[in-house]
Order: sequence, then structure tokens, then C-alpha cells
Amino acid sequence: MVLQPVISKLAGKLVVLASSSQRRLEILRNAGLRFEVVPSWFQETLDKRQFSTPQEYAVETARQKALEVARRMPFKHLKTPDIVIGADTIVTVDGMILEKPKNKDDAYRMLSSLSGKEHSVFTGVAIVVCYEKENDEVDYQLIDFYEETRVKFSDLSEELLWEYINSGEPMDKAGGYGIQALGGMLVESVHGDFHNVVGFPLNHFCRQLDVLYNHVSPVGTPEGTNTPFQSSPAAGPVHRIKKSGGDTESTSVFNGLPTPDAGETSPLVKHRERVTETTATHGDGGAAGDLKRICELIDGFKASKALFSASSLGVFDLLSRTPGLDAAQVAHDISASVRGTERLLEACVSLGLLEAGERGSGPRYQNSPLARRFLCSDSPWCLQGYLQRCDQTLWPLFSRLEAAVVEGRPQRQGAPGAAGGPQDPRTPPQDAARTSRDARLRFMDAMDSYAKVAAVAVATAFDLSSFKTACDLGGCTGALARELTKAHPGMSVLVFDLPAVVELSDGFHQQSSGSRVTFTAGDFLQDSLPQADLFILARILHDLPEEKLQLLLGRVAAACRPGGGLLLSEVFLDPDRSGPPTGLLQALSMSEGRQRSAAEYRRLLAPHGFTCTHTAHTHGLLDAMLLTKTPGTS
Repeated sequence: MVLQPVISKLAGKLVVLASSSQRRLEILRNAGLRFEVVPSWFQETLDKRQFSTPQEYAVETARQKALEVARRMPFKHLKTPDIVIGADTIVTVDGMILEKPKNKDDAYRMLSSLSGKEHSVFTGVAIVVCYEKENDEVDYQLIDFYEETRVKFSDLSEELLWEYINSGEPMDKAGGYGIQALGGMLVESVHGDFHNVVGFPLNHFCRQLDVLYNHVSPVGTPEGTNTPFQSSPAAGPVHRIKKSGGDTESTSVFNGLPTPDAGETSPLVKHRERVTETTATHGDGGAAGDLKRICELIDGFKASKALFSASSLGVFDLLSRTPGLDAAQVAHDISASVRGTERLLEACVSLGLLEAGERGSGPRYQNSPLARRFLCSDSPWCLQGYLQRCDQTLWPLFSRLEAAVVEGRPQRQGAPGAAGGPQDPRTPPQDAARTSRDARLRFMDAMDSYAKVAAVAVATAFDLSSFKTACDLGGCTGALARELTKAHPGMSVLVFDLPAVVELSDGFHQQSSGSRVTFTAGDFLQDSLPQADLFILARILHDLPEEKLQLLLGRVAAACRPGGGLLLSEVFLDPDRSGPPTGLLQALSMSEGRQRSAAEYRRLLAPHGFTCTHTAHTHGLLDAMLLTKTPGTS
């Protein structure tokens, strides 16, 4: 088999790659295939426990990616592809599936587990064949397969591991390495298709296409139907969808699945049955996927309020202490009605916050992994403080969003009891002072819970071993400072914040004789800044008006020695300001500051003598940028 005869058969066909992977794109283009790229919107959240083998998981993910694009294009893009290609690559070792690392620590864990061992790289591939019929229907047929390549790593030293991790290459690659680039220095041997390790099994794909041309037409296809491909024994069943209006129908069961006994369905079959659901369409030509998306946005406030209410009522902490309670038991313990509690628990199950299992007379509830990690007080990453602020402060402010947009002023300026808003005249002065202190504590608790979750990714984003002293300006409770000292044992960090903040900071950390985190009270816009090798500005710049912003940057530049550093952490906007929503929704608070992209921050800091050396999109709550002070600037 050679590729060119297959390529020639594709002339004039609309071939679509349902992936934004640059590596897959290069493999297929270098082979001479002409195609469009339409990245899949499928969220890769399949439960790995539902699959008996890693390759089944990879194939199923590839199928879902390809099917999502095949179903979306006739409605969203107003054209039907002839073929859609989906793929998913995973690395497995010792029974574990390794996907893309979340941060440097995760990359270290992955690469350490591969050191000196042989592991498997699986790529699942799905080919969705589409053909339009005269009655305005689209038939889909699916072919899938996988390829396995065995790769052996050399014994890797700590130095070599961290040198590779700090290059930044592992962060967007399954298993934490790219064999086609620097990661090749880790590999001792490869058994199988090299391209499969890069991200796409080209040889197996071409053989599948070759087979498709040498078999009869798909089952149920009328004679003379113009199909892009002929069928093969590997081809799946036909699924049919009308392009405009009317009901939809889906025929057959996916090819190759075991057939369960009557009334019995295996977990894998259950999962794949969900994949075969067809996309309903409406008279206006919109796809159900679009309708679902807009309804999720409409109902988003309900989901937030359900989360806030469950947290405020103590549901997650209760189920952390006593899992397996029914609705009546939960209602009793949180002093609420059984009817209301039952509905709240069911809503939390639908949101993935709780899990329900049948036992005895009704469902019993327990926290989901998501809730155990972020919503329980005994978790180090608990976000309850931030949830409380969102519920009690931001929710009322955002209910005034229309007025804030019309007036163009910060939302808090018009909210009763908020900073800048009218105070209740009936509040006695001593109560107002106590309320002010309580409000500061609530704010600090919110910032501390948020920072603890975001800090690890920021603290480990770069090699900061050359900096021995650091000053975190506006560092609040010191959450980031503590993570920095954990990640960089040779560093000590001074937190510089307002006196009203520093006096309350003791409640958020435990002092020890060997602590490398200290606190100093001061105003970074007025008082002399401490000396340090590295200055830190985390979630500060976006909130400052231009005058104060330039004043602060000038003061930092004056205090920073040549060769010193600046660690900046913010939500970096996309270059075209189309995302991420986190930053753009935050901007609706109408603060006097401005959300910026990484490039805008680089341009902002350049006149002050700072040159960007590294940027990290952590895929967490905050991004990070490391800059150095250019010698000869002040």
C-alpha cells in the first residue's frame, strides 16, 4: 500500500481534522493530505474507570471528538464534511494513564514514573464518514482503531529531569514528553510506529483508508448513493440525522461492542450508547448543542446559587464527616426542610458536586471528588472563603450589572454597605468599626482560599533558584509566599501589605522559628519598598487606574537592582481579547484598572526596564510571567 493512490481518491472531498494538535497537523500535511482543521468542542471528561483497557479509553475519546465535529458542522458551519478524523494519544505505565501534566510537579511525577522503564503509547483514531442524501438527511458511519508503540526511557538523573521540565516542553504533551523534540534525549528505544508516539499513527491510518476502498457500500445504503468511501469490515453502523427540522433517528449498535444479555448493559456499552445520541435540530436550523450551550449560560446563576447554598448550609462538611446520609438525615443535621434538602441534593448531584447511591429505601449521598478537593473545610485547597465572598459580596454587586454598564462606574460604588457605597445611618460607630474588621477578615479569608489553590502553579512555574530574597507586594495572608518557600528552599519572602491587613494576618498562618516568610506593614504606593532580589505582583496591576499603576511600576523599578527579577501573576487575556472568561467577567466589576494580555503586560513593563524571559499559562486560576531588570536602567 502506498499513500498517493489513497490521496488521489480524496481529491475534491472535504476532509476535516477534529484536532488543534500542531503535531497531528504536521504529520498529515507532510503526507500530502489536504484538510481543514475544526477543533472538537468535546470536553475530555470520560471516566477512565468505565474502560477495561487504556486503548478503549483512547478510542472512545477519539470517537467523541470526531462525532461532535461531524454533527456540528452541517449546522454551525453550514457544510457537511465528507470525512472527519479524530484522535487521542495517551501514555500508560504500570496500569496508569498519563495525559498532559497540569504543572511542573505533575510533569516531574510522570517523567519519574517513566524513568528506566518501558511504557506504552496508545493513539485511538476515529474516522467518521458522512454522506448527504436527497431528503436532506446526513448519514454517518464510524470506523475506529488504535495503535500501540512501546517506548523505553533511559535512567534519568534529577538534573536531566528538571532541565527538561524547565524547558517548558512537557506541559502540552501526553505523558509529559515530546519524542520529536527535546524529549527524544530521554528515549532509549522505540518499538513500533514513531509517528504514533508523536501523536498520529500514519501507517495504520493509511492502511484503513486503503481497505475502505475495496469493500461493498455501507449497510443500508441505496444503490447509486454518492458516498465518499466504500465500507470495510471495520466500519461501524450508519447513524442518520436530518439537517433541518423533524425527528431524528439512530440505527444499530456500535460495531465491535460485546452484546449484553437482555436487560443487562455493561458500563462501557452504557457509555457508548450515550455517544450515539443524535443531534436534534429545530426549525430555525440551530443545533441542539448550541441550544444546550445557551441554556447552560441562562441557568448558570442557578448552578452558582445552588453551590453557594449547599456550602453555606454545611452540606459538604457534613457529608465529609458522615458520608452515606439520606435526604432526611441531611435535612435534620442542617436544620432544613426535607423537601427543600432533597431538591438541593439532587441538584448538586446533577452538577457533579455530590454522588448518590441507592441503599435501602432511597438514595444516600456523599461528596464527589470535586467537592472533597475544593468544598470541604478539611481540604488544604478548600475554597469556602472565596465562595462566601462570591455569594455575599459579588452576587449582590453583579445583580446591578446593567446599571454599572450604563453608568460606567465600579459596581461597589452604588451598593449599600459596600466600600464607596452608602452606610446604614442606624449603625452605631462601634458596630461600624467591628463590621469593618469583620469585613476585612472575610475578604482576607476569600483571598487566602483563592490564593492557596492558585499559588502552587505560580510558585512552580519557573526556576527561581537564583533569587534568595523576595518581596510580595500586596501579598495579603502570605499564601503565595509560603508556596514559593516550599518550591524554592533557598528563598525567603517578605510580605509587604497595609497595616490593617498585616495586623490580621496571624490567623492565616502558623509562625515557626525557622519560618522564611515574614510580614512588614506599609503602603506600596507611598512607603519605601524593602530591598529584594525578586519583587512579586500577584493580582495587583489589573485593579489599578493608570496613574497609580505607573507610580507603582516606577517605584518597583527604582527598588529593583539590575539583574533582579519581577514575578507577575494575573489572568492573561487572549491576544484578540476573546477569552478567557475568568478575566473578562472579572472586568465587569468596572474597577478603574484593566485586564491585559501577556503581550500588553510586556509592553507595559518594558519602559520601566523590565524584559520578559518566561511566560507560563498555567491552565489554573492565574498565569505567570518572569521578567528581569535590564542593567543600565532605572
